[in-house]
Amino acid sequence: MASQFLKKYGLRERNPDPQKAALLVIDMQNYFSGIAAPILPTIKATIDLCRSQKIPVIFTRHGHKPSKEDSGMLGEWWNNDLIINGTPESELLPEIGRKTSEKIVQKNTYSGFHGTDMEDYLKSLGKTEVIVTGVMTNLCCETTARDAFVRGFRVFFSTDATATADQELHEAALKNLGYGFAYLVDYEKLEEAFSNKTCKHRRSSWKDRLLLVF
Repeated sequence: MASQFLKKYGLRERNPDPQKAALLVIDMQNYFSGIAAPILPTIKATIDLCRSQKIPVIFTRHGHKPSKEDSGMLGEWWNNDLIINGTPESELLPEIGRKTSEKIVQKNTYSGFHGTDMEDYLKSLGKTEVIVTGVMTNLCCETTARDAFVRGFRVFFSTDATATADQELHEAALKNLGYGFAYLVDYEKLEEAFSNKTCKHRRSSWKDRLLLVF
């Protein structure tokens, strides 16, 4: 299925450069366990693959103060059904297997960049590319990917290590991102790319493939 998404929505092709890339694992928390469960095997495999290439893995964790004073529009939009810092729901899924040396970026809105040290941390590592995985595809993952793009990072977005509330929303996000913000990838493509150690990109046929998304 993921490969089908690459063909359908990926207008441009490029491989991430292990020397320039960081893996972002977005909000794989207990609160989202139901949504995250189907992609756990793939996202864990993606994490292990990136670790094998010495690609830094960065986790985000979404949460709000108990007073919810930092909720902004999210409080209104979700009727104050928010993740509260320090609760079991706010913790990363134990199955995700984060290593203690791997950074956690704490955030309180959809973007992993807004109001955090994500950009400074990536730049301190000399990273100019991000590979986005996690939940939810059309909310925090998509917003983080778009934010990364406008901040000058090359974005790779996983089609099979992201998930959301339903398939229609997932595909809509992939369609948007593939059109204007990100190179779409899946585990198989990343594995092949890293085994070849190439960073070639192809743009010659993207105009022809525009018809596929209309």
